[in-house]
Amino acid sequence: MKHHTTPTIHRATGQGMTEYIVIVALVAVAAIAVYQFFGQTIRSQTSGIALELSGQDSKDALDAAKASATATGGERVKKGLEKYGNDGVAR
Repeated sequence: MKHHTTPTIHRATGQGMTEYIVIVALVAVAAIAVYQFFGQTIRSQTSGIALELSGQDSKDALDAAKASATATGGERVKKGLEKYGNDGVAR
């Protein structure tokens, strides 16, 4: 006597895998967005850590990280269409 699995079991397994792939894709997109927003700061900090571990001075890299973080802070300002004039230029 042969044992056959029901199609619903295979469908549920496939559905679970699809949901897992969607979640992984959303996490990847969120990670890319965060890296784009804080990328230069992260690169500068990583560079500073690498320089310190190798026994070198990391002041320039850490200053670059601070400058980048300050510039990123400016991105948090609320922006809207009211900031633009009739000619389409930001004011």
